[in-house]
Amino acid sequence: MTTLDDLPIRDDLRGRSPYGAPQLDVAVRLNTNENSYAVPEPVVEAIGKALAAELRDLNRYPDREAVALRADLAGYLGHGITAEQVWAANGSNEIQQQLLQAFGGPGRSALGFVPAYSMHPLLSLGTGTRWVPVQRGVDFGLTADEAVAQVRAHRPDVVFLCSPNNPTGTALDPAVVAAVLDVAPGMVVLDEAYAEFARPGTASALSLLSGHPRLVVTRTMSKAFGFAGGRLGYLVADPAVVAAVQLVRLPYHLSALTQAAARAALAHRDVLLGTVDAIKEQRDRIVTTLRARGHRVADSDANFVLFAVGDDQSAAWRTLLDAGVLVRDVGLPGWLRVTAGTPAETDAFLTAMEKLS
Repeated sequence: MTTLDDLPIRDDLRGRSPYGAPQLDVAVRLNTNENSYAVPEPVVEAIGKALAAELRDLNRYPDREAVALRADLAGYLGHGITAEQVWAANGSNEIQQQLLQAFGGPGRSALGFVPAYSMHPLLSLGTGTRWVPVQRGVDFGLTADEAVAQVRAHRPDVVFLCSPNNPTGTALDPAVVAAVLDVAPGMVVLDEAYAEFARPGTASALSLLSGHPRLVVTRTMSKAFGFAGGRLGYLVADPAVVAAVQLVRLPYHLSALTQAAARAALAHRDVLLGTVDAIKEQRDRIVTTLRARGHRVADSDANFVLFAVGDDQSAAWRTLLDAGVLVRDVGLPGWLRVTAGTPAETDAFLTAMEKLS
């Protein structure tokens, strides 16, 4: 049987594993930060109609520029953003890959403050971009002085920032982003995949776009919109950045069906985003309950919670799994991450956590 070792694969890919969380058949799955609430029936019907309208023309390529979808996304975002500032792709992962293809690559580097989204180094690897990890503080925070010092020291071509950060859930002070923009020699990419879950008063970097042509904000419909299966991510930036990623995007990369489904979802955003407050309530319930039980818990502005479990997080993960609850071992020693889901899922998680007391 042929193995990877028998193929002329790139040397820097040998011995590596593909990205992915375990997909196990358990009663409560809280490991991938999905929205636990099913798509409401009126939205299901609207998406179905939108898809049906596209079926007869599937012999034709989709709108290569996704003009109507980009206009709808701009309308959702507000902040005076126009369709020319928006670009969409198959999830924010593809968006970030395109950014690295355009602004990274061989001989260039990307810097990130870890622990952070584990796809950033993998996307860097895949695009031949040298990855520069910089450790966050003991509380997973990041100050403007710390960030500026590292950017000045390494002078990366791309800086990745996350707010709220995955897996910690912590949001960034906009002053940190502004400080990085002042000193970064290249692009600054702010991953806001969980922005809709932020606590009141948490500012978005969308407000910093004006006057900062090297700032890119990336977002997704996978989380708050409950559209993970639809695979729709997007960026917001200066129109020149959109022009740059169009140089590297695959032709007709975004199917007509994806575009139609995403537009239907955006048209019903009030219904879909109606679950956000319920999810935030469960997130805060998890934080409060675990802290009351003596667990160390990171502050969260996302739809998940990072919590300490002692020295052996692998054993703790197995204990919770044996109790029918799947959470995420993100490879951070002594910590696990749980998605905030429905009240019943939170009940199951908190009950299972009693086995770790």
